[in-house]
Amino acid sequence: MRIVTVALCVLAAGGAGIGCQPSPRALPARPDSARLPGQTDDVFTTARPSLAVAVNDFLVRRPVPVQPIEFPHDVHAGRRIACDEYCHEGVSTQAVAGLPSLRTCMICHNTIATDRPRIQSMTAMRAAGRDLAWQRVFDYPPSSHVRFNHAPHIRTGIECSTCHGDIAGQTVARRNVALTMGFCVTCHDQQQASVDCQSCHY
Repeated sequence: MRIVTVALCVLAAGGAGIGCQPSPRALPARPDSARLPGQTDDVFTTARPSLAVAVNDFLVRRPVPVQPIEFPHDVHAGRRIACDEYCHEGVSTQAVAGLPSLRTCMICHNTIATDRPRIQSMTAMRAAGRDLAWQRVFDYPPSSHVRFNHAPHIRTGIECSTCHGDIAGQTVARRNVALTMGFCVTCHDQQQASVDCQSCHY
């Protein structure tokens, strides 16, 4: 009964994990080294730091990633700068699409738009020996055990926008497509690709 009450309370609070807490229980303390990031002694499971995180994972509610700079995808795409050739290296040959380092950006911006505040801040970052700590926008929760491989999708001619939506029309990238199992299986059926479990879950 206690678990049901807590679950309803968390759902009512929007999965934020605030506004209601279970009655405290005496749990054995654990050393800091044994905790997950954000985990306390009163945890829901060993895999998640709180019930709210577990509920959000189950409902596929992901936090909005915060990027180090507001990268304008629309400006770069409008100038016909190819995503895979310049910024997301390896997308056509590897499983994971690369994220551009500051060094990659400065190949162009050593001489282009050097008067813009964003470029000037990037120049200062490089001088300080720092890099861009991008946060991935599209990923899967660990519990799904999905290993998406970009290369065969690109080689088959699947457009980036099929899975990522109209990124080229945005500034900072946002999740435009819910990459659920149903979405992927439907696309595989349409493309006459394998829907064997081990195609994606391995």
